[in-house]
Amino acid sequence: MINLLNSKSVILQIYAAIIIVSITSGCSVITSRNITSTATKYMISAANPLAAKAGAEILNIGGSAVDAAIAAQLVLTLVEPQSSGIGGGAFLMHYDAKTGKVESYDGREVAPRSAHPKMFLRDGKPLNFLDAATSGISVGVPGLLRMLELAHRDHGELPWNNLFNPAIKLAEEGFSISHRLAYLLSREKILRKTPSAKRYFYSSEGKNKPVGSLIKNAALAKTFRSVAAGGADAFYRGPIARGIVAAVVGSDPPGHMTLADIAAYRAVKRSPICTDYRKWQICGMGPPSSGGIAIAQIFGILENFEIEKIEPTSLMAIHLVGEASALAFADRNAYLADSDFIPVPVYSMIDKGYLKSRADLISLKKAGPKRAPGELPTLNYSADNTSKGLSTTHISVIDSEGNSVSMTSSIETTFGSRLMTGGFLLNNQLTDFSFQPVRANKPIANSVAPWKRPRSSMAPTLVLDHKGRLVMAIGSPGGSRIIGYVVKTLVAALDWKKDIQAAIDMPFFVNRNSVMELEKGTSLKLLEPGLKKLGHKVKFISRASGLHGIRIVTDGLRGGADKRREGVALGN
Repeated sequence: MINLLNSKSVILQIYAAIIIVSITSGCSVITSRNITSTATKYMISAANPLAAKAGAEILNIGGSAVDAAIAAQLVLTLVEPQSSGIGGGAFLMHYDAKTGKVESYDGREVAPRSAHPKMFLRDGKPLNFLDAATSGISVGVPGLLRMLELAHRDHGELPWNNLFNPAIKLAEEGFSISHRLAYLLSREKILRKTPSAKRYFYSSEGKNKPVGSLIKNAALAKTFRSVAAGGADAFYRGPIARGIVAAVVGSDPPGHMTLADIAAYRAVKRSPICTDYRKWQICGMGPPSSGGIAIAQIFGILENFEIEKIEPTSLMAIHLVGEASALAFADRNAYLADSDFIPVPVYSMIDKGYLKSRADLISLKKAGPKRAPGELPTLNYSADNTSKGLSTTHISVIDSEGNSVSMTSSIETTFGSRLMTGGFLLNNQLTDFSFQPVRANKPIANSVAPWKRPRSSMAPTLVLDHKGRLVMAIGSPGGSRIIGYVVKTLVAALDWKKDIQAAIDMPFFVNRNSVMELEKGTSLKLLEPGLKKLGHKVKFISRASGLHGIRIVTDGLRGGADKRREGVALGN
């Protein structure tokens, strides 16, 4: 164990006033600005107040954590279309309070049968990312609804069709455009070129609709009614599926998804990635997500240092977490992909002895060079840092029985592929594959193949104590930076004993084995000279995380919502 008590840097946290507004019987909405919501029975934290309200209403009538997550996600499809929806995919972590069992559900999109390793190349060169991302070739078969249905069969309490009622009502009666949605629509150019999307999101003249404008989505309400009545089959077979195929093959350049591709989709239950860290157990999603393994690696490395004894967001704290992250990303970029196609040595990657050897590469006096992946058995792949996904959302739920869901869902870039059908946008997740199948005469693990799931960085996370009892549910959007956002929050909450909201509010710092990225406009600016002296390349970024979490405390539940977006925590 390395002693780091000589670190001197102290970061002062300044908090805004608490604003609590009553919105439904038995529930209170907490604004996402430096606020901690407290409850004794149940709680949900989600990226939009209307989605959180829908989930809270389900919890209030006896719904399970899975029920609430479904209701909230359906509303997010409507009110936060830039980030997620039924045209995309998700990963879901579930904790069963009766058994202490942690389960993980994979609803990641898959490539159609026509996919091949060179599909993103033209004349041997990679396509321009935006050209690929806004066409049918980028669309993976959506997995969200199949996954939600599978989780509901295992852990639902209320009837499936009842969970659609809040979203159907909002779609038919209308909702007000939020500040965030209005801002993103005003900056969006390509969405205006999709006729159905243009008619829905903009005025008849193609102008921006102002904040507060009421918009209705009759097409999505119809889609929801079909799936509510017929289950996920109504989405994966019949008119909705035909609409997806028409949108994909009718784009420029066209994709080649078929009705058979959509009908063949299956959600998968996978083994969660759980690792011991001090007195806790941190559980996350395994491949095809890189999130769970990368986080397990970072904490396996940090366990060799006394980070709990140094000042939060001090120079040494950021150096240490950044170096651990760089080492984890070196392995991530080389070895992580869909484990149904690639022999990912999961347990070798999170082995304590292996991670101790990686920790030994860290110097407290200087930053290391760009890290090489560790030597792992049977693997000979070239590194690939593909990760473009930015439009993602996260939901954390704990129900009145103590069951929990941590779910991250996405359509990849802002507004996904911009292709719209049935009132919802389609993903462009296939651009999370490497555009090149080979580099430096070595194959790339995350290259494209039929039925393969692209590598993700989504990291829905559950934390348990040494007795297997739930401690926390947390997650975030943010592309490959998700890993850093979640690590920062876990270190703050577990090692530095920060309140969940304070941990979420803490400025982020991310090292993806390149530069040290620090949150722009925060007190981290003061650390720039010291980090550069250590040898770090420093860059300030204003990317918005979207951390939403809940922590169990002695007097009940505390929920946090990221002030960088518009989410809220609701509880009773």
